[in-house]
Amino acid sequence: MSGFDCGTGWMRRGMWKGNWGFDGAPFWGGSPWRPRGGPRSARGVDQGDLKYVILQLLVEKPRHGYEIIKAIEERFGGAYSPSPGTVYPTLTMLEDMGYARVTPEESGKKVYEITDEGRKYLEDNRSAVDDIFSRITEFAQSIFGEPMMQVHRAMKDVGRAVYVQNTKRTPEQLKRISDILERAASEIGTVV
Repeated sequence: MSGFDCGTGWMRRGMWKGNWGFDGAPFWGGSPWRPRGGPRSARGVDQGDLKYVILQLLVEKPRHGYEIIKAIEERFGGAYSPSPGTVYPTLTMLEDMGYARVTPEESGKKVYEITDEGRKYLEDNRSAVDDIFSRITEFAQSIFGEPMMQVHRAMKDVGRAVYVQNTKRTPEQLKRISDILERAASEIGTVV
């Protein structure tokens, strides 16, 4: 597949997560995640929300820290992956609070599981948990739903026209292409 695959392949492989210099944010500008209706966050999940997400994942099954990171990434359709530097301290905090416990494996890896206290805490905060997972689902749908997939296909066509169809263009042709793309970006920016 090319980098402009109209399926989700190019996004899942991480091209839009920074490999083109977009600082980990979707290339159309900043993080699309809006925690609780507030300003755009640099992270996919606010630190305060991460404990609920992790506990909910542990309800589903005990997991290693890496499995938690991958499960969150999967829920976001590959568009966001929390860093180990946020997940592991949160796991430690949940363990200190008595909401999760660790079972070491022979390999030395730690498996985290939710405790009864953690289940109660999660149920006591069910509306917040449901809100978080609703936002995650809404975010994934906004990226991978059919209307946005039409936009992805159009972007694929633009990418193919610019980069694949003819790589030997004159400076004048490249300037014309640049002007067309700048006009398109300006016009798209006015669509609210």
